[in-house]
Amino acid sequence: MNNRVVVFGPGPMFKGGIANYNTSLAKAFDKLGDIEVYIVSWTQQYPAIIPRDFIDKSSKVDQLAGTNIKVQYITNYNNPASWNQTYQLIKEINPRMVIFQWSIAVQGLPLGYIARKLSKNTDIEVVFDLHFVKQKEGSGIDKTFTKYGIKNARTYVVHSYQTARELEELFHDTKLNIVTTNTSDPSAGVKNVVKLYHPIYDMFKVDPNFDVEAQKKKLGLKKHVFLFFGFIRKYKGLHNVIPAFAEVAKQRDDVSLLVVGESFWKTLDTSKLSTKIKQGAFGLAKKIFLKKQDDEQDYNPLALIEQLGLKDKVAVINEFVPNEAVHTYFQVSDSIVLYYLTATPSGVESISYNFKLPVLATKVGHFPETIKDGYNGYLAEPENIQSMAAAMIKSIEKPIDRENVAASSKDMSWENYAKAILGRN
Repeated sequence: MNNRVVVFGPGPMFKGGIANYNTSLAKAFDKLGDIEVYIVSWTQQYPAIIPRDFIDKSSKVDQLAGTNIKVQYITNYNNPASWNQTYQLIKEINPRMVIFQWSIAVQGLPLGYIARKLSKNTDIEVVFDLHFVKQKEGSGIDKTFTKYGIKNARTYVVHSYQTARELEELFHDTKLNIVTTNTSDPSAGVKNVVKLYHPIYDMFKVDPNFDVEAQKKKLGLKKHVFLFFGFIRKYKGLHNVIPAFAEVAKQRDDVSLLVVGESFWKTLDTSKLSTKIKQGAFGLAKKIFLKKQDDEQDYNPLALIEQLGLKDKVAVINEFVPNEAVHTYFQVSDSIVLYYLTATPSGVESISYNFKLPVLATKVGHFPETIKDGYNGYLAEPENIQSMAAAMIKSIEKPIDRENVAASSKDMSWENYAKAILGRN
C-alpha cells in the first residue's frame, strides 16, 4: 500500500500560525512510523506587491530535528511556471494523498491550478484542510478565488461546524458528507467533509523551571494578567480588548494586560524605496478589491493604550516572538483574550490549551463550539465592551479550574488528527 503523504503549505522557514500548523501536521504523520512524509512548500506565498516579511528570522530551534520529513521549497506565487513544477513534483512523489493548507483566498489561483491538474491526471487523493471558507477580510473576489481554489478536492477537512456549513453554501450543488474520519471513495460521487478540530500544539510546552514571578516583575505585571497574543490584525479585535480592559482597570488595581505580537503590516523598513513601491501598489489593489472598512493597513490599536491612560497597566511586546520564547508569555498569564470580530478555529486558542489557560472569547465563529461558558472559559457578546469587561472580571472573581481546560482538549491531539485524515480512527 502507498504510504507516502505530501503536506502542502508554508515550510518551517516561514513565520506564523499556518507554518507552525503545516509543520506540526507533517510531524504527526511522521510519528505514526509507517508514513513517508514530504512537505512541499511555497518559496513566496503571496503576490510580490504585499508589503510584508514572512520569513522567520528569529526562531533558532529546528522544528524537523529527529524526523525523516523531506522538505522541498518550490512554489512561487508570482511564477506560474513553478505551479506546474509543483504539480510535476507531487506527481513524481506519487503519494496516496496531498493535503493542502487553505488559509487565504488569494492563493486560489496557484492552488486551484495544482489541485485541478492532480485530480485530473493522477489517482492521488486531493485533500483541502480548510482554515476558512468565508474570508475574514471582505473582498469582492475572495469567493471566486475560494471556489476555484478548492473545488477539485476529493476530501475536505474542517475544524468547526460553521466552516462545514459555509462549505455547503459555497458548493450547494455538490453532495457533501460530514464525517469524523476519512472514508473517501472516489467512485461514490460524494465528497467527504471530515469534521475535526484545531489540534493542540506540542511544539509549545510549559517549562517547569521557568521563574514566573521574576518574569512578571521584569514585565511590570500585576497579580492578574490577561494575554493578547499573536499577529495584530483587525479581525482579532485588539481595538476592543484594550477598552474592555480599561473598564476592568477602573474597578481593580491588581490587573495587567499583556499584548504580545507583531503588527501584521509593519514588518518592513518604510524608508526603503522598495517598501514604498509595494505599499503604493498594494494600497491601490486593496482600494479596488477590498471594502473600505476592511482596509487595515493603518490599523493601530496600540495607540489606545496612551489615549486611555493605561501605560502603567499594559505591557507590550510589539514584535514577532521566536517559537522557543512563546511559553514565557503564556506562563505568566491567567487567561487568553480572544475578542475576535470573526473566527475560524484559532491557533492561539490551541496554544493556550497547551498551558491550561482559560479562554475569554466573543460569541463568534466556532468559539461557542469550543468554549463552554463557565467551564473552560467565558464568552462575551461581540462588539460589546461592557460584556467583554464583565467576562474579564468574572474570570478573576470566579476563576476557571485549569483542569477543566485540560479536560476539554484532551482528545485534540495531532496523532488523532492525522489518523482521522488517513481514515484510521
